[in-house]
Amino acid sequence: MPARLAGSLCVLALATLSLHVHSARAQAIGIFEGQSDVGSVTPPGAAHYDLNTGVYTVTSAGANIWGATDGFHFVWKRAQGDVALTADIDFSEKTGEHNPHRKAVLMFRQTLDADGAYADVAQHGSGLTALQFRQTKGGTTGSIELNIDPPERVRVEKRGDVFTLFVSLHGEPLHAAGASVKLHLDEPFYAGIGLSAHDAQAQETATFTHLEFEQLAPPAATAPLALFSTIEVLEVDSGRATIAYAARGDAQAPTWSRDGSTLAFNQDGKMLSVSADGKGTPQTIDTGAATGCNGSHGFSPDGKWLAITCTTQANPGNRVYVISVAGGTPRMVTANPDSYFHSWSPDGKTILFTRPGQGSNRGAINIYSISAEGGAETALTSGTGTSDDPDFSPDGAFIYFNTDRWGGMQIARMHADGSQVEQLTFDKFRNWTPHPAPDGKSIVFLSYAPEVTTHASNKDIVLRRLSTSGGETQVLANLVGGNGSMNVNNWSPDSKRLAVASYELLPAEAEK
Repeated sequence: MPARLAGSLCVLALATLSLHVHSARAQAIGIFEGQSDVGSVTPPGAAHYDLNTGVYTVTSAGANIWGATDGFHFVWKRAQGDVALTADIDFSEKTGEHNPHRKAVLMFRQTLDADGAYADVAQHGSGLTALQFRQTKGGTTGSIELNIDPPERVRVEKRGDVFTLFVSLHGEPLHAAGASVKLHLDEPFYAGIGLSAHDAQAQETATFTHLEFEQLAPPAATAPLALFSTIEVLEVDSGRATIAYAARGDAQAPTWSRDGSTLAFNQDGKMLSVSADGKGTPQTIDTGAATGCNGSHGFSPDGKWLAITCTTQANPGNRVYVISVAGGTPRMVTANPDSYFHSWSPDGKTILFTRPGQGSNRGAINIYSISAEGGAETALTSGTGTSDDPDFSPDGAFIYFNTDRWGGMQIARMHADGSQVEQLTFDKFRNWTPHPAPDGKSIVFLSYAPEVTTHASNKDIVLRRLSTSGGETQVLANLVGGNGSMNVNNWSPDSKRLAVASYELLPAEAEK
Protein backbone atom coordinates (compact mmCIF):
# COMPACT_ATOMS: atom_id res chain seq x y z
CA MET A 1 0.00 0.00 0.00
CA PRO A 2 1.52 3.39 -0.96
CA ALA A 3 2.55 5.56 2.00
CA ARG A 4 0.50 8.73 2.39
CA LEU A 5 2.21 12.03 3.12
CA ALA A 6 -0.44 13.25 5.53
CA GLY A 7 -0.18 12.45 9.23
CA SER A 8 2.70 11.84 11.56
CA LEU A 9 5.32 9.14 11.21
CA CYS A 10 3.85 7.47 14.27
CA VAL A 11 0.42 7.21 12.67
CA LEU A 12 1.98 5.84 9.49
CA ALA A 13 3.87 3.19 11.44
CA LEU A 14 0.69 2.10 13.23
CA ALA A 15 -1.21 1.97 9.97
CA THR A 16 1.47 -0.19 8.39
CA LEU A 17 1.44 -2.58 11.34
CA SER A 18 -2.35 -2.85 11.18
CA LEU A 19 -2.07 -3.84 7.51
CA HIS A 20 0.03 -6.84 8.50
CA VAL A 21 -2.52 -8.07 11.06
CA HIS A 22 -5.66 -7.51 9.01
CA SER A 23 -6.65 -11.19 9.25
CA ALA A 24 -5.52 -11.69 12.84
CA ARG A 25 -7.66 -12.47 15.83
CA ALA A 26 -6.08 -10.35 18.53
CA GLN A 27 -7.24 -12.15 21.67
CA ALA A 28 -4.66 -13.35 24.17
CA ILE A 29 -3.73 -17.04 24.03
CA GLY A 30 -1.43 -17.87 26.89
CA ILE A 31 1.64 -15.66 26.47
CA PHE A 32 0.64 -14.70 22.92
CA GLU A 33 -1.34 -11.67 21.75
CA GLY A 34 -3.26 -13.23 18.90
CA GLN A 35 -3.49 -15.75 16.10
CA SER A 36 -3.76 -15.54 12.33
CA ASP A 37 -3.95 -17.61 9.19
CA VAL A 38 -0.90 -16.65 7.12
CA GLY A 39 -1.57 -17.15 3.43
CA SER A 40 -4.34 -19.46 2.25
CA VAL A 41 -5.71 -21.72 4.99
CA THR A 42 -9.14 -23.36 4.47
CA PRO A 43 -10.88 -24.13 6.73
CA PRO A 44 -9.46 -21.50 9.08
CA GLY A 45 -6.92 -22.67 11.64
CA ALA A 46 -7.40 -22.46 15.38
CA ALA A 47 -5.34 -22.52 18.56
CA HIS A 48 -6.18 -23.35 22.17
CA TYR A 49 -4.28 -22.86 25.42
CA ASP A 50 -4.95 -25.10 28.43
CA LEU A 51 -4.33 -23.03 31.53
CA ASN A 52 -4.12 -26.13 33.73
CA THR A 53 -1.49 -28.00 31.71
CA GLY A 54 0.21 -25.12 29.93
CA VAL A 55 -0.21 -26.92 26.60
CA TYR A 56 -0.80 -25.03 23.35
CA THR A 57 -2.75 -26.97 20.71
CA VAL A 58 -2.77 -25.73 17.11
CA THR A 59 -4.93 -27.09 14.29
CA SER A 60 -4.38 -26.00 10.70
CA ALA A 61 -4.58 -26.84 7.03
CA GLY A 62 -2.25 -24.99 4.63
CA ALA A 63 -0.13 -26.07 1.69
CA ASN A 64 3.30 -25.51 3.25
CA ILE A 65 5.83 -23.20 4.88
CA TRP A 66 8.20 -23.15 1.93
CA GLY A 67 8.92 -21.60 -1.44
CA ALA A 68 8.03 -17.93 -1.88
CA THR A 69 4.68 -18.00 -0.01
CA ASP A 70 3.37 -19.82 3.04
CA GLY A 71 0.07 -21.28 4.19
CA PHE A 72 -0.16 -21.98 7.93
CA HIS A 73 -1.77 -20.95 11.22
CA PHE A 74 0.34 -18.69 13.42
CA VAL A 75 -0.03 -17.83 17.11
CA TRP A 76 2.02 -14.73 17.77
CA LYS A 77 3.19 -11.84 19.87
CA ARG A 78 5.19 -8.75 18.93
CA ALA A 79 8.81 -8.78 20.00
CA GLN A 80 12.02 -6.84 19.71
CA GLY A 81 15.65 -7.24 20.65
CA ASP A 82 17.36 -10.56 21.31
CA VAL A 83 14.83 -13.29 22.08
CA ALA A 84 14.41 -17.07 22.20
CA LEU A 85 11.55 -19.56 21.83
CA THR A 86 11.77 -23.05 23.33
CA ALA A 87 9.25 -25.91 23.38
CA ASP A 88 8.59 -29.63 23.21
CA ILE A 89 6.72 -30.22 19.93
CA ASP A 90 4.54 -33.22 19.21
CA PHE A 91 1.91 -34.26 16.70
CA SER A 92 -1.35 -35.68 17.99
CA GLU A 93 -1.34 -38.34 15.26
CA LYS A 94 1.94 -39.87 14.14
CA THR A 95 0.85 -42.61 11.73
CA GLY A 96 -1.90 -43.45 9.26
CA GLU A 97 -2.87 -41.08 6.48
CA HIS A 98 -1.16 -38.05 7.96
CA ASN A 99 1.30 -36.15 5.79
CA PRO A 100 4.90 -36.84 6.85
CA HIS A 101 5.88 -33.32 5.72
CA ARG A 102 3.49 -31.44 8.00
CA LYS A 103 5.42 -28.85 9.98
CA ALA A 104 5.10 -27.45 13.48
CA VAL A 105 7.35 -24.44 14.02
CA LEU A 106 8.84 -21.98 16.48
CA MET A 107 9.12 -18.84 14.36
CA PHE A 108 10.35 -15.27 14.23
CA ARG A 109 8.69 -13.45 11.34
CA GLN A 110 8.75 -9.93 9.93
CA THR A 111 5.07 -9.69 8.92
CA LEU A 112 1.92 -11.76 8.66
CA ASP A 113 2.04 -11.56 4.87
CA ALA A 114 2.30 -14.91 3.12
CA ASP A 115 5.68 -14.01 1.62
CA GLY A 116 7.22 -12.44 4.73
CA ALA A 117 10.83 -12.93 5.82
CA TYR A 118 11.29 -15.36 8.68
CA ALA A 119 13.47 -17.88 10.51
CA ASP A 120 12.08 -20.91 12.29
CA VAL A 121 12.84 -24.32 13.68
CA ALA A 122 10.50 -26.76 11.93
CA GLN A 123 9.63 -30.16 13.31
CA HIS A 124 8.24 -32.37 10.51
CA GLY A 125 5.74 -35.17 10.96
CA SER A 126 8.41 -37.55 9.65
CA GLY A 127 10.71 -36.59 12.52
CA LEU A 128 12.97 -34.36 10.42
CA THR A 129 14.19 -31.21 12.19
CA ALA A 130 15.32 -28.16 10.20
CA LEU A 131 16.19 -24.50 10.50
CA GLN A 132 14.15 -22.79 7.75
CA PHE A 133 14.48 -19.21 6.58
CA ARG A 134 13.32 -16.69 3.99
CA GLN A 135 15.88 -13.93 4.04
CA THR A 136 13.87 -11.29 2.16
CA LYS A 137 10.20 -10.61 1.50
CA GLY A 138 9.13 -12.71 -1.48
CA GLY A 139 12.41 -14.64 -1.49
CA THR A 140 12.76 -18.40 -1.72
CA THR A 141 12.87 -20.46 1.45
CA GLY A 142 16.10 -22.20 2.38
CA SER A 143 16.71 -24.79 5.06
CA ILE A 144 19.43 -26.54 7.02
CA GLU A 145 18.35 -30.06 7.96
CA LEU A 146 19.64 -32.21 10.81
CA ASN A 147 20.36 -35.90 10.29
CA ILE A 148 19.49 -36.78 13.89
CA ASP A 149 16.76 -38.54 15.82
CA PRO A 150 13.75 -36.28 16.52
CA PRO A 151 14.74 -34.07 19.47
CA GLU A 152 12.68 -34.00 22.64
CA ARG A 153 13.06 -30.23 22.88
CA VAL A 154 14.00 -27.49 20.42
CA ARG A 155 14.93 -23.83 20.70
CA VAL A 156 15.58 -21.00 18.28
CA GLU A 157 17.52 -17.93 19.38
CA LYS A 158 17.70 -14.54 17.75
CA ARG A 159 20.83 -12.59 18.66
CA GLY A 160 21.14 -9.54 16.48
CA ASP A 161 20.73 -10.81 12.93
CA VAL A 162 21.84 -14.37 13.70
CA PHE A 163 19.30 -17.15 14.29
CA THR A 164 20.58 -20.38 15.85
CA LEU A 165 18.94 -23.77 16.40
CA PHE A 166 19.42 -25.65 19.68
CA VAL A 167 18.23 -29.18 20.47
CA SER A 168 17.97 -31.63 23.33
CA LEU A 169 17.74 -35.19 22.05
CA HIS A 170 17.30 -37.25 25.20
CA GLY A 171 16.78 -34.79 28.04
CA GLU A 172 20.35 -33.44 28.09
CA PRO A 173 20.80 -29.64 28.28
CA LEU A 174 19.96 -27.78 25.10
CA HIS A 175 23.00 -27.40 22.85
CA ALA A 176 23.66 -25.70 19.53
CA ALA A 177 22.98 -28.12 16.67
CA GLY A 178 25.21 -26.51 14.05
CA ALA A 179 22.42 -24.75 12.14
CA SER A 180 22.41 -20.96 12.02
CA VAL A 181 21.50 -18.28 9.51
CA LYS A 182 21.96 -14.54 9.27
CA LEU A 183 19.03 -12.34 8.23
CA HIS A 184 17.58 -9.02 9.35
CA LEU A 185 14.15 -8.39 10.88
CA ASP A 186 13.04 -4.84 11.58
CA GLU A 187 11.52 -4.16 15.00
CA PRO A 188 8.92 -4.98 16.03
CA PHE A 189 8.70 -8.45 14.54
CA TYR A 190 6.52 -11.43 15.39
CA ALA A 191 7.48 -14.37 17.60
CA GLY A 192 5.26 -17.41 17.85
CA ILE A 193 4.27 -20.97 17.10
CA GLY A 194 2.68 -22.31 13.95
CA LEU A 195 1.49 -25.32 12.01
CA SER A 196 1.07 -26.20 8.34
CA ALA A 197 -0.58 -29.45 7.25
CA HIS A 198 1.40 -29.55 3.99
CA ASP A 199 -2.02 -30.19 2.47
CA ALA A 200 -4.41 -27.46 1.38
CA GLN A 201 -7.41 -29.76 1.90
CA ALA A 202 -6.59 -31.44 5.21
CA GLN A 203 -6.11 -30.36 8.80
CA GLU A 204 -3.41 -31.47 11.21
CA THR A 205 -2.90 -30.90 14.93
CA ALA A 206 0.27 -30.30 16.95
CA THR A 207 0.96 -29.54 20.58
CA PHE A 208 3.59 -27.29 22.14
CA THR A 209 4.41 -28.04 25.78
CA HIS A 210 6.77 -26.43 28.30
CA LEU A 211 6.86 -23.42 25.99
CA GLU A 212 9.15 -20.56 26.96
CA PHE A 213 9.61 -17.13 25.46
CA GLU A 214 12.69 -15.30 26.72
CA GLN A 215 14.04 -11.81 26.29
CA LEU A 216 17.79 -12.43 26.11
CA ALA A 217 20.20 -10.15 27.92
CA PRO A 218 23.28 -9.04 25.99
CA PRO A 219 26.22 -11.34 26.69
CA ALA A 220 28.59 -10.01 29.32
CA ALA A 221 31.67 -8.36 27.89
CA THR A 222 33.81 -10.88 29.75
CA ALA A 223 31.75 -13.94 28.76
CA PRO A 224 34.04 -16.46 27.01
CA LEU A 225 33.20 -17.11 23.38
CA ALA A 226 34.30 -20.03 21.26
CA LEU A 227 34.42 -20.72 17.53
CA PHE A 228 32.00 -23.36 16.32
CA SER A 229 32.18 -24.84 12.83
CA THR A 230 29.50 -26.42 10.67
CA ILE A 231 30.04 -28.38 7.47
CA GLU A 232 26.87 -28.25 5.39
CA VAL A 233 25.99 -30.20 2.28
CA LEU A 234 23.96 -27.89 0.05
CA GLU A 235 21.68 -29.17 -2.72
CA VAL A 236 22.41 -26.66 -5.46
CA ASP A 237 19.01 -26.72 -7.18
CA SER A 238 16.68 -26.95 -4.17
CA GLY A 239 18.60 -24.81 -1.67
CA ARG A 240 18.19 -27.47 1.02
CA ALA A 241 21.19 -28.13 3.22
CA THR A 242 21.99 -30.93 5.66
CA ILE A 243 24.62 -30.90 8.37
CA ALA A 244 27.45 -33.36 7.87
CA TYR A 245 29.52 -32.17 10.83
CA ALA A 246 29.27 -29.58 13.59
CA ALA A 247 31.65 -29.06 16.48
CA ARG A 248 33.58 -26.57 18.52
CA GLY A 249 36.80 -25.72 16.70
CA ASP A 250 38.00 -24.58 13.29
CA ALA A 251 36.94 -27.20 10.73
CA GLN A 252 38.03 -26.27 7.21
CA ALA A 253 37.88 -27.10 3.54
CA PRO A 254 35.52 -30.05 3.09
CA THR A 255 36.21 -32.03 -0.08
CA TRP A 256 34.49 -35.14 -1.44
CA SER A 257 35.84 -38.64 -1.83
CA ARG A 258 35.61 -39.83 -5.42
CA ASP A 259 32.68 -42.14 -4.65
CA GLY A 260 30.77 -39.31 -2.97
CA SER A 261 30.37 -41.14 0.34
CA THR A 262 32.65 -39.14 2.63
CA LEU A 263 34.10 -35.70 3.16
CA ALA A 264 37.69 -35.01 4.17
CA PHE A 265 38.53 -31.83 6.09
CA ASN A 266 41.10 -30.49 8.52
CA GLN A 267 40.63 -29.36 12.10
CA ASP A 268 43.19 -28.35 14.70
CA GLY A 269 46.07 -29.57 12.50
CA LYS A 270 44.58 -33.02 11.85
CA MET A 271 42.91 -34.55 8.80
CA LEU A 272 39.47 -36.03 9.42
CA SER A 273 36.79 -37.77 7.39
CA VAL A 274 33.07 -37.95 7.97
CA SER A 275 30.14 -39.51 6.17
CA ALA A 276 28.61 -36.98 3.77
CA ASP A 277 25.14 -37.77 5.11
CA GLY A 278 26.15 -36.69 8.61
CA LYS A 279 25.70 -40.14 10.14
CA GLY A 280 28.38 -41.81 12.20
CA THR A 281 31.34 -40.21 13.92
CA PRO A 282 34.32 -38.47 12.30
CA GLN A 283 37.45 -40.55 11.81
CA THR A 284 41.01 -39.28 12.04
CA ILE A 285 43.07 -39.89 8.90
CA ASP A 286 46.55 -41.21 9.65
CA THR A 287 49.04 -38.70 8.20
CA GLY A 288 52.11 -40.33 9.72
CA ALA A 289 54.85 -37.83 10.51
CA ALA A 290 52.93 -34.96 8.89
CA THR A 291 51.36 -32.59 11.41
CA GLY A 292 49.82 -29.13 11.42
CA CYS A 293 47.76 -29.96 8.32
CA ASN A 294 45.72 -27.08 6.89
CA GLY A 295 42.89 -26.45 4.46
CA SER A 296 44.80 -27.40 1.28
CA HIS A 297 44.11 -31.03 0.40
CA GLY A 298 42.29 -33.18 -2.12
CA PHE A 299 41.70 -36.71 -3.44
CA SER A 300 43.41 -37.93 -6.60
CA PRO A 301 41.15 -38.56 -9.62
CA ASP A 302 41.42 -42.32 -9.18
CA GLY A 303 40.50 -42.02 -5.48
CA LYS A 304 43.62 -43.84 -4.30
CA TRP A 305 45.59 -40.90 -2.90
CA LEU A 306 45.06 -37.85 -0.74
CA ALA A 307 47.24 -34.78 -1.21
CA ILE A 308 47.72 -32.84 2.02
CA THR A 309 49.56 -29.69 3.07
CA CYS A 310 51.37 -30.19 6.36
CA THR A 311 54.72 -29.94 8.07
CA THR A 312 57.10 -32.57 9.44
CA GLN A 313 59.85 -32.45 12.02
CA ALA A 314 62.38 -33.34 9.34
CA ASN A 315 61.08 -30.66 6.95
CA PRO A 316 59.59 -27.72 8.86
CA GLY A 317 57.23 -25.43 6.96
CA ASN A 318 54.20 -26.28 4.87
CA ARG A 319 54.82 -28.61 1.96
CA VAL A 320 52.61 -30.76 -0.24
CA TYR A 321 52.60 -34.47 0.64
CA VAL A 322 50.68 -37.46 -0.72
CA ILE A 323 49.36 -40.30 1.41
CA SER A 324 47.26 -43.36 0.69
CA VAL A 325 43.54 -42.67 0.92
CA ALA A 326 43.56 -45.08 3.87
CA GLY A 327 46.30 -43.02 5.54
CA GLY A 328 49.92 -43.85 6.16
CA THR A 329 53.44 -42.62 5.51
CA PRO A 330 53.48 -39.24 3.70
CA ARG A 331 55.52 -38.82 0.52
CA MET A 332 56.83 -35.28 -0.03
CA VAL A 333 55.98 -33.70 -3.41
CA THR A 334 57.21 -30.10 -3.10
CA ALA A 335 60.74 -29.64 -1.83
CA ASN A 336 60.36 -25.91 -1.21
CA PRO A 337 58.53 -24.79 1.95
CA ASP A 338 55.44 -22.56 2.01
CA SER A 339 53.78 -24.63 -0.71
CA TYR A 340 50.01 -25.17 -0.58
CA PHE A 341 48.13 -27.84 -2.55
CA HIS A 342 45.11 -26.83 -4.62
CA SER A 343 44.24 -29.27 -7.41
CA TRP A 344 45.05 -32.52 -9.22
CA SER A 345 44.99 -32.62 -13.02
CA PRO A 346 42.23 -34.92 -14.37
CA ASP A 347 44.81 -37.54 -15.36
CA GLY A 348 46.34 -37.49 -11.87
CA LYS A 349 49.83 -36.68 -13.18
CA THR A 350 50.11 -33.01 -12.18
CA ILE A 351 49.46 -31.05 -9.00
CA LEU A 352 48.76 -27.32 -8.79
CA PHE A 353 50.00 -25.44 -5.74
CA THR A 354 50.67 -21.86 -4.64
CA ARG A 355 53.54 -20.23 -2.81
CA PRO A 356 53.97 -16.71 -1.43
CA GLY A 357 56.82 -14.58 -2.68
CA GLN A 358 60.05 -14.01 -0.81
CA GLY A 359 62.38 -11.04 -0.38
CA SER A 360 61.40 -8.06 -2.54
CA ASN A 361 58.42 -10.05 -3.82
CA ARG A 362 57.04 -10.71 -0.34
CA GLY A 363 53.26 -10.38 -0.30
CA ALA A 364 52.80 -11.84 -3.76
CA ILE A 365 51.16 -15.25 -4.29
CA ASN A 366 51.68 -17.20 -7.50
CA ILE A 367 50.60 -20.49 -9.03
CA TYR A 368 52.91 -23.42 -9.83
CA SER A 369 52.56 -26.91 -11.26
CA ILE A 370 54.59 -30.00 -10.42
CA SER A 371 54.51 -33.70 -11.25
CA ALA A 372 52.56 -35.68 -8.67
CA GLU A 373 55.77 -37.66 -8.23
CA GLY A 374 57.71 -34.50 -7.35
CA GLY A 375 60.58 -32.89 -9.22
CA ALA A 376 60.92 -29.55 -10.98
CA GLU A 377 58.35 -26.82 -10.49
CA THR A 378 56.82 -24.75 -13.28
CA ALA A 379 55.65 -21.21 -12.55
CA LEU A 380 52.29 -20.57 -14.25
CA THR A 381 51.85 -16.99 -13.02
CA SER A 382 54.29 -14.30 -11.96
CA GLY A 383 54.26 -10.77 -10.59
CA THR A 384 53.88 -8.91 -7.34
CA GLY A 385 50.11 -9.38 -6.93
CA THR A 386 47.93 -12.32 -5.96
CA SER A 387 47.09 -15.28 -8.18
CA ASP A 388 45.61 -17.91 -5.90
CA ASP A 389 43.29 -20.91 -5.46
CA PRO A 390 43.88 -22.63 -8.82
CA ASP A 391 41.60 -25.50 -9.84
CA PHE A 392 41.71 -27.56 -13.04
CA SER A 393 38.65 -27.78 -15.28
CA PRO A 394 37.33 -31.37 -15.61
CA ASP A 395 38.85 -31.73 -19.07
CA GLY A 396 42.21 -30.32 -17.96
CA ALA A 397 42.15 -27.57 -20.58
CA PHE A 398 41.76 -24.64 -18.17
CA ILE A 399 42.81 -23.55 -14.71
CA TYR A 400 40.37 -21.37 -12.78
CA PHE A 401 41.82 -19.02 -10.16
CA ASN A 402 41.33 -15.66 -8.46
CA THR A 403 43.59 -12.69 -9.10
CA ASP A 404 43.92 -8.98 -8.31
CA ARG A 405 45.76 -8.13 -11.54
CA TRP A 406 42.85 -5.98 -12.73
CA GLY A 407 42.24 -4.35 -9.36
CA GLY A 408 40.14 -5.79 -6.58
CA MET A 409 39.91 -9.58 -6.66
CA GLN A 410 38.22 -11.27 -9.61
CA ILE A 411 37.78 -14.76 -11.01
CA ALA A 412 39.82 -15.72 -14.06
CA ARG A 413 40.86 -18.72 -16.06
CA MET A 414 43.93 -19.55 -18.12
CA HIS A 415 45.09 -22.41 -20.30
CA ALA A 416 46.77 -25.26 -18.44
CA ASP A 417 50.20 -23.93 -19.44
CA GLY A 418 49.47 -20.52 -17.89
CA SER A 419 48.76 -18.73 -21.18
CA GLN A 420 45.78 -16.67 -22.36
CA VAL A 421 44.45 -15.38 -19.04
CA GLU A 422 40.76 -14.43 -19.28
CA GLN A 423 38.78 -12.37 -16.74
CA LEU A 424 35.40 -13.93 -15.83
CA THR A 425 33.90 -11.66 -13.15
CA PHE A 426 33.71 -7.88 -13.35
CA ASP A 427 31.76 -6.74 -10.30
CA LYS A 428 32.47 -4.73 -7.16
CA PHE A 429 32.84 -7.79 -4.92
CA ARG A 430 36.08 -9.45 -3.85
CA ASN A 431 35.82 -12.92 -5.40
CA TRP A 432 37.86 -15.94 -4.26
CA THR A 433 38.23 -19.74 -4.52
CA PRO A 434 36.62 -20.69 -7.87
CA HIS A 435 35.83 -24.38 -8.28
CA PRO A 436 34.47 -25.95 -11.48
CA ALA A 437 31.77 -28.61 -11.24
CA PRO A 438 32.69 -32.13 -12.39
CA ASP A 439 30.22 -31.81 -15.27
CA GLY A 440 32.09 -28.69 -16.45
CA LYS A 441 28.93 -26.58 -16.67
CA SER A 442 29.51 -24.08 -13.87
CA ILE A 443 31.90 -22.79 -11.26
CA VAL A 444 31.22 -21.71 -7.69
CA PHE A 445 33.15 -19.09 -5.76
CA LEU A 446 32.96 -16.93 -2.64
CA SER A 447 32.29 -13.19 -2.70
CA TYR A 448 33.27 -10.72 0.02
CA ALA A 449 32.07 -7.16 0.41
CA PRO A 450 34.29 -4.60 -1.39
CA GLU A 451 35.91 -3.43 1.84
CA VAL A 452 37.29 -6.91 2.66
CA THR A 453 40.62 -6.99 0.86
CA THR A 454 42.04 -10.36 2.06
CA HIS A 455 40.93 -13.98 2.14
CA ALA A 456 39.66 -13.31 5.64
CA SER A 457 37.88 -15.65 8.07
CA ASN A 458 34.49 -15.26 9.75
CA LYS A 459 33.08 -12.63 7.41
CA ASP A 460 29.69 -12.27 5.75
CA ILE A 461 30.18 -14.00 2.41
CA VAL A 462 28.03 -15.02 -0.52
CA LEU A 463 28.34 -18.36 -2.29
CA ARG A 464 27.74 -17.74 -5.99
CA ARG A 465 27.58 -19.82 -9.16
CA LEU A 466 28.53 -18.83 -12.72
CA SER A 467 28.03 -20.79 -15.91
CA THR A 468 31.29 -21.63 -17.65
CA SER A 469 29.71 -20.25 -20.82
CA GLY A 470 29.13 -16.85 -19.14
CA GLY A 471 26.01 -14.97 -18.08
CA GLU A 472 24.72 -13.68 -14.77
CA THR A 473 25.91 -15.05 -11.43
CA GLN A 474 23.45 -16.86 -9.17
CA VAL A 475 23.43 -16.53 -5.39
CA LEU A 476 23.33 -19.97 -3.76
CA ALA A 477 23.74 -19.09 -0.08
CA ASN A 478 24.75 -16.40 2.39
CA LEU A 479 27.21 -17.59 5.01
CA VAL A 480 29.58 -16.49 7.73
CA GLY A 481 32.96 -17.78 6.64
CA GLY A 482 35.64 -17.12 4.06
CA ASN A 483 39.05 -18.70 4.53
CA GLY A 484 38.30 -22.33 5.37
CA SER A 485 34.83 -22.40 3.85
CA MET A 486 35.84 -23.95 0.51
CA ASN A 487 39.57 -23.62 -0.02
CA VAL A 488 39.60 -26.65 -2.33
CA ASN A 489 37.11 -28.16 -4.77
CA ASN A 490 33.90 -28.81 -2.86
CA TRP A 491 31.58 -30.26 -5.54
CA SER A 492 30.08 -33.72 -5.14
CA PRO A 493 30.99 -36.11 -7.97
CA ASP A 494 27.48 -35.81 -9.44
CA SER A 495 27.67 -31.98 -9.57
CA LYS A 496 24.44 -31.70 -7.55
CA ARG A 497 25.77 -30.78 -4.11
CA LEU A 498 28.36 -28.58 -2.46
CA ALA A 499 30.10 -29.00 0.89
CA VAL A 500 30.76 -25.70 2.66
CA ALA A 501 32.10 -24.80 6.10
CA SER A 502 30.56 -21.91 8.03
CA TYR A 503 31.39 -20.45 11.42
CA GLU A 504 29.81 -18.87 14.47
CA LEU A 505 31.06 -17.39 17.73
CA LEU A 506 28.89 -18.70 20.56
CA PRO A 507 29.15 -18.81 24.35
CA ALA A 508 31.81 -21.38 25.15
CA GLU A 509 29.33 -23.63 26.97
CA ALA A 510 27.08 -23.97 23.88
CA GLU A 511 28.72 -27.23 22.81
CA LYS A 512 27.53 -28.73 19.54
